[in-house]
Amino acid sequence: MERFIYKGEKTRAISFPLGGIGTGSIGLAGNGRLVDWEIFNRPNKESLNGFSHFAIKAETEDRVLDARVLNSDLPPHYMGVGGAPYGGIGFGPQRGTMAGVPHFSDLEFCGEFPFAELRFIDESFPGRVSVTAFNPFIPLNDQDSSIPGAFFEIKVDNTTSETVTYTICASVSNPLRVGGVNKYLLKDGFHALKLSTVGIEQGEPEYGDLTVATNSEDVSYQEYWYRGSWFDNLGIFWRQFTSPGKLQNRTYPESKDNRLQDVCSLAAHIRLGAGESGKVRFVLTWSFPTTYNYWNPERCDCGHGECKSGKPRTWRNYYATLFKDSLDSACYSLRHWNRLYEETHRFKQALFSSSIPRACLDAVSANISILKSPTCLRLEDGSFYAFEGCHCKEGCCEGSCTHVWNYAYALPFLFPRLERSMRDIDFKYNQAENGAMSFRLQLPLGRERSRFRPCADGQFGGVVKAYRDWKISGDTQWLRKNWQAIKKCIEYAWAETNSDKWDADKDGVLEGWQHHTLDMELYGPNSWLNGFYLAALKAAAEMADYLGEKETAAEYLALFERGKQWSDQHLFNGEYYFQKIDLKDKSPIDRFTTESDNFEARYWNEESKEVKYQIGEGCGVDQVLAQWHANLCGLGEIFDKEQTRKALESIFRYNFKSMRKHFNPCRIYALNGEAGVVICEWPEGKYKPIVPVPYSEEAWPGCEYQVAAHMIQEGLVDQGLRIVEAVRDRFDGEKRNPWNEFECGSNYARSMSSYSLLSSLSGFEFDMVAGMIGFNPMRFEENRFRCFWSLDSGWGVFEAEPGRVAIRVEYGHLDLRKVRLPFIQGKDLKAVRVDEQPVGYSQAGTDVVLDQPAHVKAGSRLNIEF
Repeated sequence: MERFIYKGEKTRAISFPLGGIGTGSIGLAGNGRLVDWEIFNRPNKESLNGFSHFAIKAETEDRVLDARVLNSDLPPHYMGVGGAPYGGIGFGPQRGTMAGVPHFSDLEFCGEFPFAELRFIDESFPGRVSVTAFNPFIPLNDQDSSIPGAFFEIKVDNTTSETVTYTICASVSNPLRVGGVNKYLLKDGFHALKLSTVGIEQGEPEYGDLTVATNSEDVSYQEYWYRGSWFDNLGIFWRQFTSPGKLQNRTYPESKDNRLQDVCSLAAHIRLGAGESGKVRFVLTWSFPTTYNYWNPERCDCGHGECKSGKPRTWRNYYATLFKDSLDSACYSLRHWNRLYEETHRFKQALFSSSIPRACLDAVSANISILKSPTCLRLEDGSFYAFEGCHCKEGCCEGSCTHVWNYAYALPFLFPRLERSMRDIDFKYNQAENGAMSFRLQLPLGRERSRFRPCADGQFGGVVKAYRDWKISGDTQWLRKNWQAIKKCIEYAWAETNSDKWDADKDGVLEGWQHHTLDMELYGPNSWLNGFYLAALKAAAEMADYLGEKETAAEYLALFERGKQWSDQHLFNGEYYFQKIDLKDKSPIDRFTTESDNFEARYWNEESKEVKYQIGEGCGVDQVLAQWHANLCGLGEIFDKEQTRKALESIFRYNFKSMRKHFNPCRIYALNGEAGVVICEWPEGKYKPIVPVPYSEEAWPGCEYQVAAHMIQEGLVDQGLRIVEAVRDRFDGEKRNPWNEFECGSNYARSMSSYSLLSSLSGFEFDMVAGMIGFNPMRFEENRFRCFWSLDSGWGVFEAEPGRVAIRVEYGHLDLRKVRLPFIQGKDLKAVRVDEQPVGYSQAGTDVVLDQPAHVKAGSRLNIEF
């Protein structure tokens, strides 16, 4: 497949995140700059860190041939940024951009997450220079995928006819402006500069350190650039760097009173003959070990009432339990570089070898970067926690929000242990005694849970996710541990204490007020939220039956069947599913209004005498969302299959559109001639409420990927692909950052619904409880298909070609008892082998049933010949 290369204008919006899961990240800009320094336990968009940069110098024995910053041209505009005195609009680009220093005229940016490869272009420079940047991303290995650092390998080709010494120099500013200290260290054979502080106490949230280190043997360094005024520091550094020879060290006494942002430089030197090539490795690591709930702080409980210190309760980041400090993580990274690179590259090759359409591969790979953004945190015990997305300077929408993370399908397959940790702390800390689930987990863990009403999609989505996570892992002991909480989730629907009266008459249909991901409540039956209820009932029935609770299973299944029949019959209008509500009927508002919960103020439009914030006769993008979940998790039919397909055809017909003539009073995520799928549309002849459901005119990438993947699942492949192409066209590197799909903030979790495209196009099935894995590709290229897969114990590649299929394990292992392959049904099998070892089998419809469980280890494959 053609590589994902960005050039010229297509690089201007790029910020490629480099960091671990739950560690924060640094952005690699489209011109090579280091931007978005989000390493201080919170987002930090549009930020620089002083004069941090990479530079290169070429010299012979007696003279410097050239010296450049490893950037290309700064993209316009050049008016300046912000309103700071003597530094905002009207003062030009910030000096820290290094735009005023010689640099390369152009570059090509190859972005195939988790790797970025930059090829610098300038014919006048005596050599070819490229940079490979990454952070380890190794599915199932969440520890090595949580290293707080950015990895850089700079390659130089000597294209001249003489021997040249190249100096590659990393300069980093110390962001700790109280008592900052820069110190050279040699540890484990690695040269490093550690940037720390003597002015902040350990244990304070502001305390931390950075390290820049290299594996090169021939180095020079400056612990401090020259301290002066005006433009002295950069001017003197560049004069010294561009002079022949190595850097000479400069140092200053340590002082708690230091308020300067001192810069340090670590240079590696390589001598290359004509035509030779060389590589230099650098890591930039960080450690800000202590964090706290800055967005909604809980005060310290000292046992004496209100804590006199006024300080918030803190906890440590998970990475601080792995590494003593940034020097420790730097040495670990350099020491294990080869393995970390190889395993990350193996994953990248496996993923990008998938023969799925280019736009889909782009969507899948780009959005797994969200896991490396400041959207995601790891608590001290390693549990996973997240915002919905990021404001510029803080997280956006706290609490691993269940109705948003419902859509995020990357984590459960790539790092299933982390996904299960979300279920564990959700059930432990978010559930009330009556089964009601708060949908935003409060930090620090153990504080009072949120008292806001439960949301229907989050509550029942949690049951479906527990079912999915059980099937991915095959861990029935884990299921047993959470089973009572899962049952309480289900039975809250009809509990007398459910003040929103979801299913008060226990008929399998939600009828009361239902909070949801569009941030208000729907009243009355609707397929979107009732579908979640039905899917949860069906999933819980299967789990109950497996655990031996036959009566519970029968009760849940009967409710599911009754609710499904009613929904298919009463909520489908011949084209699509809708919400059954009389918008002019005020009585539901009156019945639910209390002194503490004024429904009338929120929901009644007195001017039009109409209920506000409803869908009514509209065609909603998520109307059959539960069926998408069910298809991905192996739950089977939730809605009538033919009606589901018609509903998806209607969404494509009515909701997918050009924005050129589209009216949108809401947030603008698609505009001009761009295309997108709007949240809700009311076709001609259907009544649109005066005040419709919030966000209805917006286009959300996470919902667009969901409905596109669902279309593919139901055979509407071309329609689904057109939607995916439209979304990725919006994030093309020029108009928007390809590695930052946003909704309510940057790096938005819902966009990880894009991972479902991989499962949908490959027809991926799994049930590790039964030892089953399956594939049924939607399309072949020249009778061949290949795709990446991942489950709890291993990951690898599935391959299909005429006469043979193979399940290759690249990492971990896979224990199989059954392989489901509908596309070869009716063909006579010739052999089943693990590598060259024959395996006994029988054929049962679409299934290849193995006589004995097969253990397929990393580097091996299960071959099926027919």
